[in-house]
Amino acid sequence: MTSPRSQFWDDLVDDLRDPELLRAYVVESVRIETIDRLINSLDEARQADDLTKAELARSISETPSVVRRLLSSPGQRNPTIGTLAEVAAALGMRITLEPLPSEEHATVTTALRTGTTDDPEKLARSILDKRKYAESA
Repeated sequence: MTSPRSQFWDDLVDDLRDPELLRAYVVESVRIETIDRLINSLDEARQADDLTKAELARSISETPSVVRRLLSSPGQRNPTIGTLAEVAAALGMRITLEPLPSEEHATVTTALRTGTTDDPEKLARSILDKRKYAESA
């Protein structure tokens, strides 16, 4: 995927040469993607079980607004693992860990462990493409 060059893009690529900014960018990007994927999967399971958000909330002894905010506020959510585990259990599921795909594994772990990346532009583009894919799903 190619996108036009912009001052924002050039600044981002330049900023990713700084070890602390690189780490913060990678951590935040992985956090957002992970939370979005978990919540989307939980909401799909809720819909497949024909449960309303209010019914799901009652099943975990919460108010409907808690589940409504969790499932309806992209970019605004920062749930605890406890809340995610409770919702998952109510849907007959459990939260599990999975390894990152091999190329992503190397990119993420190298950036976090060393504070460097061989290709800041490729890293930024990869993260941007994943966000666009998640938004369209």
